[in-house]
Amino acid sequence: MSDEVLVDVNDGVAVITINRPQARNAVNGAVARGMVAAIDELDERSDVSALVLTGAGGTFCAGMDLKAFLAGDFPVIEGRGFGGIAESPPRKPLVAAVEGYALAGGFELVLSCDVVVSSEEAKFGLPEPKRGLVAGAGGIMRLPRRIPYHVAMEMALTGDHYSAARLYELGLVNRITPAGEALPGALELARKIAANAPLALAATKRVIVESADWPREEMFARQGPIINPVFGSKDAMEGAAAFAEKRAPRWTGS
Repeated sequence: MSDEVLVDVNDGVAVITINRPQARNAVNGAVARGMVAAIDELDERSDVSALVLTGAGGTFCAGMDLKAFLAGDFPVIEGRGFGGIAESPPRKPLVAAVEGYALAGGFELVLSCDVVVSSEEAKFGLPEPKRGLVAGAGGIMRLPRRIPYHVAMEMALTGDHYSAARLYELGLVNRITPAGEALPGALELARKIAANAPLALAATKRVIVESADWPREEMFARQGPIINPVFGSKDAMEGAAAFAEKRAPRWTGS
């Protein structure tokens, strides 16, 4: 881990913070490497069931650090993509907690998350064309899968900023909070997620993500190898026993 990426774990939830407030949390190579190190560790920790991604100092992320880019510091990790997660997000559920700006690569990090909690004052956008660039970290591929085609085209081609309220209307933002409350709101949602069985969460996320392009006639056959081990797990037995005994389950992740 590095000073550019901070990790805090409580109650089964890990908060990953991009810690470059002086640069609006713009992503450089150190941030990308720190993100990879954090996610690799947290994906393996048995005491963590959900992750929250946020930025320090009231801004989520302003995208790629253009000054670093000009100096040859490209914030892409082979096999993992921009910021260390764009091509290979964590196996565990990831909640974005957005304050301030989530622009360019910052918005693409949001699109790499599974759930989005945003301050009412947050702004989102893909302004790469305004800088002679292309939103190549998943933005122009993921966005039209999350919102209507023509709206995604408008956002990507104009490079304009869009409000949290607009993205909530479009279904891309799950919850809107008052200014300064995105992280508490994301933690509340992440704790709800983390209260569930870890194996079930990981399998559920994997099927939702991977099944988007499965042929209809193969859907159940492809789902089987992913979910069948969950039904035979100790946690499945524990869930049934806890329900019958009217108590909270005690998950072991096995």
